[in-house]
Amino acid sequence: MSQGVETSPKQRRGGENAPAMSREDLQRAYRDMVLIRRFEERAGQLYGMGLIGGFCHLYIGQEAVVVGLQMALKKGDQVITSYRDHGHMLATGMEARGVMAELTGRSGGYSKGKGGSMHMFSVEKGFFGGHGIVGAQVSLGAGLAFANWYRQNDNVSVAYFGEGASNQGQVYESFNMAALLKLPVVFVIENNKYGMGTSVERSSASKDLSKNGAPWGIPGEQVNGQDVTAVREAGERAVAHCRAGNGPYLLEMMTYRYRGHSMSDPAKYRTREEVQHMRETSDCIELVRRLLLGQDVTEADLKKIDDEVKVIVQDAADFAQTSPEPEESELWTDVLAETK
Repeated sequence: MSQGVETSPKQRRGGENAPAMSREDLQRAYRDMVLIRRFEERAGQLYGMGLIGGFCHLYIGQEAVVVGLQMALKKGDQVITSYRDHGHMLATGMEARGVMAELTGRSGGYSKGKGGSMHMFSVEKGFFGGHGIVGAQVSLGAGLAFANWYRQNDNVSVAYFGEGASNQGQVYESFNMAALLKLPVVFVIENNKYGMGTSVERSSASKDLSKNGAPWGIPGEQVNGQDVTAVREAGERAVAHCRAGNGPYLLEMMTYRYRGHSMSDPAKYRTREEVQHMRETSDCIELVRRLLLGQDVTEADLKKIDDEVKVIVQDAADFAQTSPEPEESELWTDVLAETK
C-alpha cells in the first residue's frame, strides 16, 4: 500500500530547483492555505452536526496545490475542478461566507442554496464550478480553452482532476482535441494516492501520470504538490507555455488528503500510521511556516494571521446558519436560458 508522497529526483522541489518566494508571497500563501484548512475543518464539523446535507469532500492536506497554482494565474484566467472544490473556490477569491452558506443550502450561497458542496460557480472570480461527474470537468476545461483560443485572447484555463479520473476516456478525448488545436489549457492531476478507496498503484497501469499526455505530444511533469514554492514555479512554466500558443500542458501534483474520500468514508483502506507520517513529514502549511520563521517572521506574526482566519471562518459559519433558506419559487430560477 502507498505510504504517501515521495519526492523523486524528477519532481520539482522548492528551494532546490525553484527560486525562493518572497516573504510577502510566502505570507500570502500561508494565509490562503490556513484559510482553506480551517474552513474545511469547520465544514466537517457542520456536516457532523447535520447542517450540511448530501456529499461533502474535504481538501485538507492538498492546500498547496491550488494556492500555488493560483499564484501563477492572472485575472481573466479560468479554473474548473471536480467535487473536491471548496479549496479552489477560496483560492480564487470567492467569499468564505458565500461558500459555506451554499454548503448549508441557504439563499446566501453562491448558487442560492441549490448547488450544495459540489455545484457552485463564480464567473466574476473565474471559477467555473465543481462537478460531480468524474472527469466531466476536463472536457469543460478544454471547452473554456477553446473559447479563449477562438476569441484570440490571452487567457488560460486550468482543469483540475484526480488520479482516479485520469483513467476516464473523456480525459484522453480532451487531450487529443487540446493538442490538435493547441488550446491554452493546463491539465492538473491532483494525485492524492487514492481514487475513492483504491490506491493508484492498483488502479493505473501508468506509474507516471505526468506522461499520460505524451501520445499527443503534451509536455508534462511531476511536482511535489506539498511544496507551494515548487507548485507555483511549475504553474508559471505551464501557464507561460500555454500563453505562448504552444498548446496544453500537464502537471501531476503529488499530494495527499488527510480525510477520507468524502465525509462518509472511514478510510479503512490505509493505516493511521500512514496518515500521521504524512502530517509529520510533508504537511504543506508547516513547510511554509518553517520557511517564514527562517525569514525573520515571528510566531506573533503567524498568530495574527491565524487569528484573522479564525474570524473569517467563524463569520462564515454564523452566516451559513442564519442566512434564510431559499424560497420555493427559487426552484424555477436559473433553469432555462432564453435568447432573443
